[in-house]
Amino acid sequence: MRSEETEVRRGAEAKEVVVDGVRAAILNGEMSPGQRLVEAELTEAFGVTRGSVRSAFADLAAEGLVERIPNRGVRVRRVSVAEAVAILECRGVLEGLIAARAAMRVDADQTAQLEEIGDAMRVAVASGDVLTYSRLNSRLHAAVSEIGAQPVAADLISRLRSQIVRHQFQLSLRPGRPQVSLPEHLAIIDAVVARDADAADRAARRHVESVIAALQQDETAPAAGGNPVEVGVD
Repeated sequence: MRSEETEVRRGAEAKEVVVDGVRAAILNGEMSPGQRLVEAELTEAFGVTRGSVRSAFADLAAEGLVERIPNRGVRVRRVSVAEAVAILECRGVLEGLIAARAAMRVDADQTAQLEEIGDAMRVAVASGDVLTYSRLNSRLHAAVSEIGAQPVAADLISRLRSQIVRHQFQLSLRPGRPQVSLPEHLAIIDAVVARDADAADRAARRHVESVIAALQQDETAPAAGGNPVEVGVD
């Protein structure tokens, strides 16, 4: 909470403070689907004007993170499994594009980085360390994205990912899921390291297809306890 002496932020910078803060809260599980967002609380929490909060709501709605309900205000948007599947279908194409570009651009240092992540993922799965595996999952996708150097696709993926974080959290902690996704991640690493763009594209798409299949298999599974720390594609 800000102190009374803190100057209230205004303008575009203030709006971005709210957008970034609310987006992070949704991704971190601090704000849940259906939760109502109160202007007065956000102005106090972020030290901004109500106008900045309203402008932020417009941007967040455009990203698909919040929705305005007539006569009820703004709330964190709920995303059905069917919509999550549709989002993942789009993401599969983008993930394949980035993996293919990474295979064409990867250098020796980046190869070593990817192989190190793959080795660490094997250890995490063998030891049953699900949260470490989830963090490595995020690290892997970030590394492939950086190597692929396709900022437009990466930005679109980030926006799509934030919309379905609840479903991803449920899936990432589901018993047996790391054992399924590990070979899929390793296939992406192997294809990129081998500089095989077509194989990298296929491996990335197959991984997302696997995520879709897992979501469809158990639409009613409750989320595991606790809040997500870092959640990757699955």
